[in-house]
Amino acid sequence: MDEVFEKVKKIIAEKLDIEEDKITMEASFRQDLGADSLDTYELIYALEEEMGIQIPDEKANEFETVGNAVEFIKSVAK
Repeated sequence: MDEVFEKVKKIIAEKLDIEEDKITMEASFRQDLGADSLDTYELIYALEEEMGIQIPDEKANEFETVGNAVEFIKSVAK
């Protein structure tokens, strides 16, 4: 399994208090995982801390799915 996705999945499960097996690359943060705007902000902050990266606000606002976040992280974490 993808190492970045696994890290992201653990963070999402912890922050949203949901089971990891519900988190897929296609899962929408709002519709499928039930995240509100505060949850999303906290997730972005946690991802930045865990991955040692910066996620610009305008980019974070584009994250609709878990896959969007994972792909961005992969693009900057090289």
